[in-house]
Amino acid sequence: MTQPIADPKPSWLGRRLGGFRASLIGRLLLEGLREQGGLYAIAVTAMFAVAGTSAATAWVMEKIIDALNSSDRMRVTGVALLVMAIFVAKGIANYTQVVFMSRAGNRIVARQQLKLYRKLMRQGVSFFNLTESSDLLMRVTQSAQAARGLIDLIVTSMVRDLLTLVGLIAVMVYQQPVLSMVSLIVGPAAMFGLRLILRRVREIMQKEMASLAEIIKVMQETSNGIRIIKIFSLEGRMNGRMEAAVKQVETRANAISRLEAITSPLMETLSGFAIAGVVWLSAFGTFGGEVTTPGQLMSFVTALLMAYEPAKRLSRMRVSIEALSVGVRMMFELLDQAETITEAEDAVDLRPGPGLVEMKGLRFAYRDGAHVLDDIELTFPAGQTTALVGPSGSGKSTLLNLAMRLYDPSAGTVEVDGQDIRGVTFESLRSKMSFVGQDTFLFSTSVMENIRVSRPDASDEEVFEAARAAHAHEFIEALPQGYETQVGENGAFLSGGQRQRLSIARAFLRRAEILLLDEATSALDATSEALIKDALAKVTEGVTTIVIAHRLSTILEADRIYVLDRGRVVEGGTARELLAAGGAFKGLFDQQFGGSAGVAGFAAPGGQD
Repeated sequence: MTQPIADPKPSWLGRRLGGFRASLIGRLLLEGLREQGGLYAIAVTAMFAVAGTSAATAWVMEKIIDALNSSDRMRVTGVALLVMAIFVAKGIANYTQVVFMSRAGNRIVARQQLKLYRKLMRQGVSFFNLTESSDLLMRVTQSAQAARGLIDLIVTSMVRDLLTLVGLIAVMVYQQPVLSMVSLIVGPAAMFGLRLILRRVREIMQKEMASLAEIIKVMQETSNGIRIIKIFSLEGRMNGRMEAAVKQVETRANAISRLEAITSPLMETLSGFAIAGVVWLSAFGTFGGEVTTPGQLMSFVTALLMAYEPAKRLSRMRVSIEALSVGVRMMFELLDQAETITEAEDAVDLRPGPGLVEMKGLRFAYRDGAHVLDDIELTFPAGQTTALVGPSGSGKSTLLNLAMRLYDPSAGTVEVDGQDIRGVTFESLRSKMSFVGQDTFLFSTSVMENIRVSRPDASDEEVFEAARAAHAHEFIEALPQGYETQVGENGAFLSGGQRQRLSIARAFLRRAEILLLDEATSALDATSEALIKDALAKVTEGVTTIVIAHRLSTILEADRIYVLDRGRVVEGGTARELLAAGGAFKGLFDQQFGGSAGVAGFAAPGGQD
């Protein structure tokens, strides 16, 4: 499902960190620094100042000790002022670095999350059918944070910590060249230890991400299926799933913590040996030299002790990079995912027209294998109502999905007013259509906004009119805050029938030339269904309407009815013509209306005609 990430030629940093991770890190740095270069430039400048003042702190110890051993008050005053200046400069530089790194990092998180979401908005429906929402949530939230953390880590470690370490080593070498060589044996020994640690980090982080996704999945299923969980007493099972997922995350987080923490005792032990060796060598003059002044020795030891922290952070950088690169890889996998349906590069707006819909030689399969639709030839006349009936799985809803271009056919074309919809813009096509499905979806906002979402520029009065047409106005007015009442997550505070009437009002407000109804009255009782039928008769007047219904009572007066079975059109005509033919439609009608008595009632004066 995912597309391979391009693997450009690794940079120096890339070669140090390894091929695949190098391409990820190089790409992330290029994008991040290109977009936030100004903020990072200020932060890096401040890091230079931090590194310089850190080295100056060690260097000034020589001046402090030597000044204190003298009786020159002016010299002591000068050294004191110098110390003040160094620490004030270091404080300002640290503040500047933190503030601008935070701003840049926060912008990166925001930009990456927007990029990921916009990428999802460009995907077709099939992508969401094949991808778990918990996985998408993980990538949009955790991956963007990982991107920010990785850039911060590399910039901070490669600039501030590395420069600070170099500056302090320079002070050490300046003060005591021989002793400096002895103390620097810590570095190679530490790198050897890190190579052993890094082997486990990436594998553990990948498993931890999977466990985090499982936690999100369990929470979503709990929220959406709480009634089923309660009625079937599944609390224990769900608790078990959550406990297992949380335990896995805890175990792997502890493992990562151990791997990150082991660098500290490693560095502390090696540093302790180095410092002890330096003290012993300097005290006994092993190398045959004498310390020139106490200040020089103090400056050297101070620099050695201060070098410990940046050296420790640099030694842990590889472990952190391994952990963060897993989230970054997930982010780029999603950004690089091929879009399942795209707008043609030379797409044009759909020409104005009455709304004639034609399907020619249409074939479609959701996955490789049997076709859901096979050689469909259908015409939906402009301004008329056409009904699609047939058993579940016959391809009725798929036809609507193809008409809205939520999917593209395997073969054949869908045309609106003579234009192949694959050559027109999404906006112009879908602005010509309105839809009500059997799975009603409402946004977690007010009743007013849920209706108005189909036409944001509609006035309040137009919203009221659409609600009246859908026979929703009366129950809306009875809600605690009327049209400003919050409906809850996916309309949780409303009944199924109320949600359905709001979705019908939303479609009415659209005033589109083509109206698509997929079991639009499935959640309504008999009284509400009768009211909606009357409303539909008015709203569909002069509108190209395609209706899917299992309740034949809702479509008996359609201008034309097509019966589908196993992806093929098996018959078509008016209700009377199909009943007279005695085919598949007659069989469906008899099941719902009681055979010949139902037919007689439909045809009799004053019947459903």
